[in-house]
Amino acid sequence: MSHQEKDGQEEKPLDPAMENVRRKMIKLQVVSVGVMLVMLMAVLGAIVYKVTRPSGTPAAQTASLSVPSDAPVAAVAALPTGFVVSDVALSGGQILFYGSLSGGERKALVFDIASGRIVADILVKN
Repeated sequence: MSHQEKDGQEEKPLDPAMENVRRKMIKLQVVSVGVMLVMLMAVLGAIVYKVTRPSGTPAAQTASLSVPSDAPVAAVAALPTGFVVSDVALSGGQILFYGSLSGGERKALVFDIASGRIVADILVKN
């Protein structure tokens, strides 16, 4: 046992070139750990930002139409006379009426529920 203790206590000093290499390696390791910690904090910050951020829906769409609790929204879409509706689509607070006039020309009309009027009159050509 005394032989093992002697070996553990008698460490030979490194030559100056190896000591410089050892110091540089320790500095590199400290810098690497610092950079990794900074990157970890950046990732955690991005995760916290994404989690605490409000939902991706624009505020204009959600605020454009408020539905009353006691009654449904009442609106009248005044379509042109002779307009035959072939398709209807709803997006947010707007309704798209797609159809044709009696003359055969196809149109798309966009009705905004909040304002209660036609906001776009689009002529569809081939």
